[in-house]
Amino acid sequence: MNWSGLENLLSGVNKYSTAFGRIWLSMVFVFRVLVFVVAAQRVWGDENKDFVCNTRQPGCTNVCYDHIFPISHIRLWALQLIFVTCPSLMVMAHVKLREGKDKKYVELHQGSHLYANPGKKRGGLWWTYLLSLIFKAGFDSAFLYILFRLYDGYDLPRLSKCQLSPCPNTVDCFISRPTEKKIFMLFMVISSAVCILMCILEMIYLIGKRTCSTAVCPAEGDKDHQLQLKGRQINGI
Repeated sequence: MNWSGLENLLSGVNKYSTAFGRIWLSMVFVFRVLVFVVAAQRVWGDENKDFVCNTRQPGCTNVCYDHIFPISHIRLWALQLIFVTCPSLMVMAHVKLREGKDKKYVELHQGSHLYANPGKKRGGLWWTYLLSLIFKAGFDSAFLYILFRLYDGYDLPRLSKCQLSPCPNTVDCFISRPTEKKIFMLFMVISSAVCILMCILEMIYLIGKRTCSTAVCPAEGDKDHQLQLKGRQINGI
């Protein structure tokens, strides 16, 4: 998968993000995508080939492998990274929509702008940005829960017992390099947890800043807010 294309696409979101959002994006690509591409895929490359059970019963090893690894870590993490990064595109799409509306407004009103800064997080864009944070934290939390449920608390035992049909009896199965794989799994789990924390801190920051601007400093306003009120009839976002 071409992760560099996704990185280039999401890097444009940086200019619309807060400091927390920039840290989050850096962590995703440095500590998760980079580790995933450079190291994790190689560590799990022998996952199926070197999985061994002490039996020669046809089909037993495959059934036990499917039971112990119901879904590959690599595929699960790939899905997680896709789901977690996509909500940021909502913000970029909303900004592009604003820019298009502003361009049409300028043409109709002889140079007068609908938005002084289309990327400023006010009105509908503020809600879109907040919703993207909720989605990112929610997706990360959901995948961490799935991983926890599938692998008994993020554990990869050296020895696993399997007694599924067509195995003739309880057989011993062995995972290749379980310690190394467990370290990588815990690293990815901790990185995801830190990203969730950054999303929560950014939500607190956004809500706190909005509360301050509306309740403590209602008279300050800015030109962008006034222009949004002026163009409300032709733009509901």
